Amino acid sequence: MKDLMPCVHVVDDDEAVRSSLRFLIRSVGLQSQVFDSAVNFLKSYDPRQPGCLLLDVRMPGMSGLDLQQELNRRGATIPVIFITGHGDVPMAVAAMQFGAFDFLQKPFRDQDLLDRVQRAMARDAESRGRLAERAGIKERLATLTPREAEVMRLVTAGKANKVVGAELGVSQRTVEIHRAHVMEKMGAGSLAELVRMVLDSRESTHIP
Repeated sequence: MKDLMPCVHVVDDDEAVRSSLRFLIRSVGLQSQVFDSAVNFLKSYDPRQPGCLLLDVRMPGMSGLDLQQELNRRGATIPVIFITGHGDVPMAVAAMQFGAFDFLQKPFRDQDLLDRVQRAMARDAESRGRLAERAGIKERLATLTPREAEVMRLVTAGKANKVVGAELGVSQRTVEIHRAHVMEKMGAGSLAELVRMVLDSRESTHIP
């Protein structure tokens, strides 16, 4: 599991910058990996690994902006912090419009960079938590029978058990049994929690 520990990835073609950032990051107890090019980063990047990316805007070959766009194409969610030189701020602003987390202009204070890294790591953990929760909801939804799914859809739309029974042509007691099964399978402690799960699932799937 070591390779899946939170990690700060540094991509910069300047060896001195890479060494300095690696030392700074590790001095506060964070794991880091450094790469001299965007291509080499992509060769080893595992999207399952939490963390963030410190990325130089200007690099020979594949630039930082090119790398960001490639990560976007791959659906990667890793927060990107751009490191910019003088005159690169317009490029950094463009990167922010494409989803970059933040940018930092050289020269910068060590603490400013570390503060941004910590915020980016927190954002990544939050995003991964939401994705994991949605994946769990999706898995639990798959365990429902077709009739349980129908009952859940009607109940979470605000319809009373009696009305649900009339629409489905079953007794109110049968609806209550199905509803109890749904609550148990979904791990919902209340109707409000079940509604939230359904709404969350609709953000990532196409449940009607």
